[in-house]
Amino acid sequence: MRYAHSNFEAFVRPEKPAGIEDRSVWIVGSSLGGMAAAAFLIRDARMTPSHITILDASNADGGALDGAGNAETGWLIRGGREMEEQFQCLWDLYRSIPSLEVQDASVLDEFYRLNRIDPSSSPVRAMCRRGQPLPDRDSLKLTGKARREIISLILTDEKKLDRKTIRDVLSDDFMKSNFWLFWRSMFAFETWHSAIEMKRYLARFVHQILGLKDLHTLKFTRFNQQESLSRPLATWLAEQGVVFRHGIQVTNVRVDTTGGKKVAYHIDWLENGQPGGINIPANDLVFVTNGSMVENSRWGNHHTPALVDTTISEGNIWQLWRNIAAQDPAFGRPDVFCGDTTKSRWVSATVTTLDTRIPDLVHKVTGRNPFSGRTVTGGPITIQDSAWLMSWVVSRQPHFRNQPEGQMVAWLYGLFSDVPGNYVKKSMQDCTGEEITHEWLFHMGVPEGQINDMAATGAITHPCMMPFITAQFMPRSAGDRPKVVPDGSVNLAFLGQFAETPRDTVFTTEYSVRTAMEAVYTLLDIDRAVPEVSGSVYDIRMLLQAAAELRDGRKIPGAGLVHHLTGGTEIDDLLDRYGLI
Repeated sequence: MRYAHSNFEAFVRPEKPAGIEDRSVWIVGSSLGGMAAAAFLIRDARMTPSHITILDASNADGGALDGAGNAETGWLIRGGREMEEQFQCLWDLYRSIPSLEVQDASVLDEFYRLNRIDPSSSPVRAMCRRGQPLPDRDSLKLTGKARREIISLILTDEKKLDRKTIRDVLSDDFMKSNFWLFWRSMFAFETWHSAIEMKRYLARFVHQILGLKDLHTLKFTRFNQQESLSRPLATWLAEQGVVFRHGIQVTNVRVDTTGGKKVAYHIDWLENGQPGGINIPANDLVFVTNGSMVENSRWGNHHTPALVDTTISEGNIWQLWRNIAAQDPAFGRPDVFCGDTTKSRWVSATVTTLDTRIPDLVHKVTGRNPFSGRTVTGGPITIQDSAWLMSWVVSRQPHFRNQPEGQMVAWLYGLFSDVPGNYVKKSMQDCTGEEITHEWLFHMGVPEGQINDMAATGAITHPCMMPFITAQFMPRSAGDRPKVVPDGSVNLAFLGQFAETPRDTVFTTEYSVRTAMEAVYTLLDIDRAVPEVSGSVYDIRMLLQAAAELRDGRKIPGAGLVHHLTGGTEIDDLLDRYGLI
């Protein structure tokens, strides 16, 4: 398997691997990573689709790409997905998947056209003081010391960041900046999360610094991620003949690790509580989604808080990883990620409106009509003075295909779910959906005398507690995540947010698809390169634009001397073009 940074191989149809028609694949997990692996097996390895079996414990496909509920009892979304142009593997996949919304178009065609016609942007990136725009939201407010810390972190070797946290490498100067407010609420970082992951994000998303203040560099689907991303992929796979088996809790993949090789030879599972499994011929392949950020998610409702469930028992995906990891150190250390849920949990909530009061409020705060069919918040609006550090999103409406006209769906989340709110003097994790709505409406500027009635009769809110939602950000070191294809593996690969691939960033749809592509291409020796992770950190143009943003447009001191030293060269032109001199 190799990487490429040109489009020379982007349109290549690789040769069919020898003997592929006699091989089969077992994929554990119908998440985006699992389904992407099946798609690459069909498209690029030309495997017989009926030879691919996807096993999943749940009754739905898509893993974290969810979306459910109805207009009467309330819609349900655990989260949303922020995407961008530089998700090379994701778009490589979806150029081949037919759209369910646009005739004779791929999902990529549909997504591209939508975001060209209705480009995303945020009218109010952050707010405070009960419904007021944050006064200095157009400034990142980074001191010289904070900017130097960012540069130093990007340049630091990952080996020197083993087990370190963000707090270990970035000072209060950085933490007090709007950069950190925008960055952490966009990506869900906490100060106790991994310095390695923060470094990767800063390097991977240098170009996103240009959009931190208004999110114009982000792109979004037409509907929720289940209907816009998961369902088209699952539909195409099923039509091709891929076998989906739901209600199967895989408990172990047994691996022969003798002789310097790693060969998966048996899958153990529970089906309807009964033990079962299958022997795996050495010629067949096994792909495992190890770990899950939405495992043990528990829903509450308008009158009941969501329960905190941290139990890991047989049949749980974390226990599956533990059972596999016990067989060889190359299979990772799952407890690094699932061992302390107090540092990986937070609460989100889905608000379904019942009348016009809350939509009118959103219109007032954003200046955008939520029923226009176009971008509303364009990503999260963060409440800077919220004790929960609450952010809220109203995506294009309707957010569900069957959502009735005049009904709005909003999504809220709080990074600090264990502290009392500003209005509701309880932690977010102890609140009912109605109480979470109270807190949101308070910060939106609703008069206190109207909050209770508006929350009780104007919405149905479902909170969701996710104890592992940022487990992938826990401080780590080399080897804690297994390689996509561990050294010596003959037929076993790992997929998703807890597999290791260099340079790319977890908690993204791109990461799931990239690990799937790398797994398929490596184990089957596909003669087509995997697209390189976006190289914006190596692009002098992007670096200069980012530098200008980090300085909030302030010119470089001593510009006259700089001009004298660089005048008449391309460097001078670049510095001038991006406003640094």
